[in-house]
Amino acid sequence: MPLRFTSERHLDDGVVERAFTLGEIPGILWTPASAPVPLILLGHPPLGLDRMYPRLVARALHAAADGFAAATIELPGSGDRPRWDALEAARSELRRVKQAGEPVSDEIIDALILPLVDKAVPEWQSALDALLALPEIEGPVGYSGGVISVGVRLAATDPRIAAAGLFAGSFVPRAILDEARRVTIPLHVLLQWDDEGNDRQASLDLFDAFASNEKSLHANMGGHTGVPPYAGDAAARFFTRHLK
Repeated sequence: MPLRFTSERHLDDGVVERAFTLGEIPGILWTPASAPVPLILLGHPPLGLDRMYPRLVARALHAAADGFAAATIELPGSGDRPRWDALEAARSELRRVKQAGEPVSDEIIDALILPLVDKAVPEWQSALDALLALPEIEGPVGYSGGVISVGVRLAATDPRIAAAGLFAGSFVPRAILDEARRVTIPLHVLLQWDDEGNDRQASLDLFDAFASNEKSLHANMGGHTGVPPYAGDAAARFFTRHLK
């Protein structure tokens, strides 16, 4: 898919932010003045790039200060992308079950996560193809963020991903747990211990399944949005160690 830049603006410290489209998929690339540089892919929940932008740009500026480019793309069925009826139905069923106080079944988790992973991961890989062809980007490549199952699939299947910082906090299908056993790259996993929407034990089981020789679990007290500021510093040191 062709990558086409649609806008450009200059942020602090010489960072250039460019919106792009990859076919019909919107995305954003941030590059520091020191380019060419390694790249970090910024994963995020399927809430839309507009809604996630404040957090994404903060992460991108942190990455740029450490000498990395950062890029993200809109997930399927999110933002201005076409509605995905099957995904909407899975989300509605999840809301119904949680409001009723019922357990979230494996069937609901599979319907919610696996089609998203199947569609999103090839799109991330197409974006990576296009981004690595730019003169301001060079390897190696890291993946940072969620949806954690997307990160697991990328880490397990794409040899260009050299290290991953994964955000626990979304449901994990059993099939993804099996894929985690094939992940061998260095991992930095962030877990909010009191995350109201996360199955803590499932996150711990996933971490245990990873086959990486270097993997670290960073658990902080607090809910989903209570990630302490210093957690980003620890992740930055991880990527500097493995991508530079």
